[in-house]
Amino acid sequence: MEIRHSTNPADAKHYDTARLRKQYLIENLFQADQINMVYAHDDRLVIGGANPVGKKLTLEAADVLKTEYFLERREIGFIHIGGGEAVIETDGERHTLGKLDTLYVGKGTRSVTVSSANPSEPAKVYFTSALAHATYPTRKVSVQEATTLNLGALESSNERTIHQIIHENGVQSCQLMLGVTLFKPGSVWNTMPAHLHDRRMEAYLYFDMNADARVFHFMGEPNETRHLVVSNEQAVISPSWSIHSGAGTSSYAFVWAMAGENYSFKDQEFIAMDALK
Repeated sequence: MEIRHSTNPADAKHYDTARLRKQYLIENLFQADQINMVYAHDDRLVIGGANPVGKKLTLEAADVLKTEYFLERREIGFIHIGGGEAVIETDGERHTLGKLDTLYVGKGTRSVTVSSANPSEPAKVYFTSALAHATYPTRKVSVQEATTLNLGALESSNERTIHQIIHENGVQSCQLMLGVTLFKPGSVWNTMPAHLHDRRMEAYLYFDMNADARVFHFMGEPNETRHLVVSNEQAVISPSWSIHSGAGTSSYAFVWAMAGENYSFKDQEFIAMDALK
């Protein structure tokens, strides 16, 4: 498990491209027959990817956590982003996930494994895990069961559908929030106008991109913006002080996840366009 320590905006505005990418971009989450994880000290979110091919992969408590098992003091949300069906077993209970199906697993679950239903069609499963103080039941949902918001317009190139899955009016958790945003044809801008929520960090996973497509992900303080050039199936850590917005060279989708103080999707401060610099 890789560790990424927190940063503050006074330091981050001096970072060059290499430092920005090292600090905030996660490039190699999905590798055959591996579970890869990053421990972000921003709200102690763990960001990970599993790509089981010929093996059943076990979610283990790395030395970083100093616990007997991974979910001893944590909760986790899995979302299947591509390939064939994924199979997640939680304390012996089997859950099969198709594309964009989500599985929430609560604190106290001792055994979690991830495998592909068909090794010839390997699954890719993205997950985020937050600290938890109470136990909520394990629950699988499809994207069709999510709370759905249709926002933006084609004229502003940001007509999109937001599926809120793990949140206050959906799958219950302690503090983890997770959903997926899909775009209408011809739209490429996400989360614009930009916003902040100083009480929560956020992580984005960009996916369903062509090999030569890129997303220009904008971050930083509103008056000190920076950008990352992001490829398919790469993730971005967004500190609570940073905006998080992006535009793609072609079609894409992204999974967003949050953890922190307030358990409300509406806890955000929009930034006026003339305040961005």
